[in-house]
This record gives sequence, C-alpha cells and structure tokens, in this order.
Amino acid sequence: MRREIRIAGFGGQGIILTGVTLAQAAGIYEGFEITQSQSHGPEARGGAARCDVIISTEPIFYPRVRKPQIQIVMSSMAFERYGMGGEPGGLVLYNSSLIKPSSPEPHWVGIPASQIAEMELDNVVAANMVMLGALSAVDPIVGLEAMHRAVSDVMPAAFRGINQRALKLGHERVVCRSGSPRA
Repeated sequence: MRREIRIAGFGGQGIILTGVTLAQAAGIYEGFEITQSQSHGPEARGGAARCDVIISTEPIFYPRVRKPQIQIVMSSMAFERYGMGGEPGGLVLYNSSLIKPSSPEPHWVGIPASQIAEMELDNVVAANMVMLGALSAVDPIVGLEAMHRAVSDVMPAAFRGINQRALKLGHERVVCRSGSPRA
C-alpha cells in the first residue's frame, strides 16, 4: 500500500503543520513508512504553500509525490493550481468555505472547514485540523486517535485543545460522497 497526499493552500493556513502532523501520526502512531516535503513562497502569509506526504507499507525509495491519490486543498488559488493534478479518480478534500468548484467530480468532497473553525471554535486558523479530521473519516488510513496523539506531540500546549476539538469536528462533520452526513 502506498498513498501520495498533497496538502495545498496559502501561507498562514497551517499547510506545513498539517503535513507534519499527518506524517507524525502515520509514521509514529500507525507504524507506516513516511516521507514529508514542503514548499512555500517567500511571503510569511498569503503566498503559496504545499506539503506532500507519502505513507507506505514498503520502503520509500523516491520521496517525491508525482500523482497524489489524495489532495487536501485549502484555498481557491491552490485548487486552481492542484485540483486537477492528482491521480484520475483520486480523492480531493476541499475547503468549501473558500472554494466553489464549477462542476464538482464525484470523488471531490467539500468540507466547510473555515466556517466550522470560525463558528464553532472561534479560530479560523484551526481549519487545517478540521480538514485533517475529515481525512481520517473519509480515508481512514491514519486513524483519528493517531491524529490526536500527533497533535499532542507537535502543537504547543496552549493550542492543543483547540486543535484536538478541530480534528473531532472535522471527523464528525464530513459529508460522505453520497451527499449525506456521515453517520
């Protein structure tokens, strides 16, 4: 088994932190082989940001993502750049608070991550963890418990609680491909 995952958005959305958290959860708590790489513009906020994670049961000899099977897309700019660049039929989780695709594909799942984070956590920055929680519901290669443990490892103590709640909300609120709320 090998999953290539791309996480993309703009600086300030916690894209790199999302990838680091996912890699920690997959490698340390689920026991997979992992690689994680990142790319971002020179701007502190607002520039393009991307983080790629490979999760595998076998050794990873080439650490770059070529055609991701899973994409987590947090901004319209990232959606335009990467939304169609994955593996045909691959899963695309997109932040439907900021992205309105003209003709969504059946394998695209919209999660109003920014809205959930702002309305229920009073912190839009936690939208990245909402998306990570949604990923654990839609494709449970990395379980929610492993995600929670990784958040405890990588987050400063002051931010652990809100990010733990964001993971849980994303996991609970994801809408399945059929369009009905997850049971």
